[in-house]
Amino acid sequence: MDIRERHLGMTKTVLTIDDSASIRQMVAMTLSSAGLSVLEAVNGADGYTKATSNTVHAVITDLNMPVMNGLEFLRKFRQSPAGKGIPVILLTTESDDELKRQAREAGATGWIVKPFKQDQLVAVIKKVTGA
Repeated sequence: MDIRERHLGMTKTVLTIDDSASIRQMVAMTLSSAGLSVLEAVNGADGYTKATSNTVHAVITDLNMPVMNGLEFLRKFRQSPAGKGIPVILLTTESDDELKRQAREAGATGWIVKPFKQDQLVAVIKKVTGA
């Protein structure tokens, strides 16, 4: 355990990437109330910068976003040393099997369809981060 983790009391940090402010707020509120620390990003490019310059224990990303979408973010993040072994959950209105297959191939850990159930989201994040 490094000093940073001890300093944070082992709080897990989750990055939420969504171009919708209301979705980001809902995710942040849901996870914060479950004792998790939350970073927010407005699109995949912003998310990539934040995911690679902060210690994050999981990423929740939307699929359809401007600048860089969720799949593009996922592929780029998985190529970065920072993205090794970090769970990435897609939170999207899409439920298309072909998109799910592409996401899995790109390295997605899971898929949650919007509108999400708050307890489901917390359960998934706690499971993948070991929180």
